[in-house]
Amino acid sequence: MLVRRCHHLTLEPADEYALDLSELFAGHLGLGGRGTWQACAPHLEAPVTLGPDEVAVLGRASDVFWLERARLDVIAGAEAVDRLLACGLLLAREGEPALHHEADERLRAAAWFGPAALLHRRSRWQGVDSRRDDPAGTGELSLADLAERHGPIPPHFHARVGDEDRIGLPREDALHLESLLARRLTCRNFDSVAALPLAQLAAVLRAVFGAVATRELAPGVHAVKKHVPSGGALHPVEAYLIVQRVDGLAPGLYHYHVGDHALEPLPDPGGAALSGLALAAVAGQDWFASAPVLIVLVARFRRNHWKYRNHAKAYRVMLLDAGHLAQTFALAAAELGLGAFVTAAINEVDLERAFGLDAMAEGPLAVLGVGARAAEMAKGEFDPAGAVWPAPAKPA
Repeated sequence: MLVRRCHHLTLEPADEYALDLSELFAGHLGLGGRGTWQACAPHLEAPVTLGPDEVAVLGRASDVFWLERARLDVIAGAEAVDRLLACGLLLAREGEPALHHEADERLRAAAWFGPAALLHRRSRWQGVDSRRDDPAGTGELSLADLAERHGPIPPHFHARVGDEDRIGLPREDALHLESLLARRLTCRNFDSVAALPLAQLAAVLRAVFGAVATRELAPGVHAVKKHVPSGGALHPVEAYLIVQRVDGLAPGLYHYHVGDHALEPLPDPGGAALSGLALAAVAGQDWFASAPVLIVLVARFRRNHWKYRNHAKAYRVMLLDAGHLAQTFALAAAELGLGAFVTAAINEVDLERAFGLDAMAEGPLAVLGVGARAAEMAKGEFDPAGAVWPAPAKPA
């Protein structure tokens, strides 16, 4: 049998602890431990715990060339090699479970930079409520609590020289854009009844995701001009919609087709499942889940990797693309007098399943939302200048 190692693999040291009565009776903590290794591979959903013999086998296997299995059996025995084959860290050329082999082949073809692929795989959430499941326990802490726990926040105004060495800049008349920027704030108070007019949704989608023009740069290679910058002019980040309340549009799931400026209906989870998906999408942040429309920013990784193959900056560029889209989205919403938000606290796995996405081929990066604001601010929004909400009265 011919075997080889999976394409991308990272090993991390880990410790396993168990009750040790002899240690306990000796007056110690009573915990005995041994060092292990966690094997992390982006074609697998979860890390695999390995012993030193299995690590030795992986160290001798190639991720490119097929080797006779017998050469690895002599290192740690057939049992260790069997386990590595079963968990997908070793791949057999024939007779091996198709699931692992096919996933590894797809990852090779996608031209991921290995550490970026692992970051994307490992940082995805499923079924997380960002308040209930906050691992740092900071979700319900006030700013005063955070300051007491972690000390003062690093200063916002970062100085590199003394006051006397700074060169003051002229303060000219404000740009018209600044008045729009002032109204760009994160909305946490959506009208729970009002539907978004379809024309407004269409205007936002066109302004943010729409194609201004296309041009053939080489045979079979077309570039798209949009209102946002994108690494290599590739624009791999697309819009998938969870529509809850839009006039003239049935609630459900949609994909925005950029070329036709049209929505493509997708299988509808229906009723309560749709509102449940909206809440899961934003990891339990119910103030966001009530928005009439949620827009999931989904990266088509292979479009980016077509040019930036195995590139250390490719994933970072797609995250920048998502940021450009989010800011333009917020400005478009502000122009229409609508509330908007962007959050990266999302359950990627739940969204992948809802929209039928392959995690390492098309992955959610963030969720946007838009709709009419509520009449009153029940949930705090940071608007110190009173650009959107009436400024609080000053003390007499």
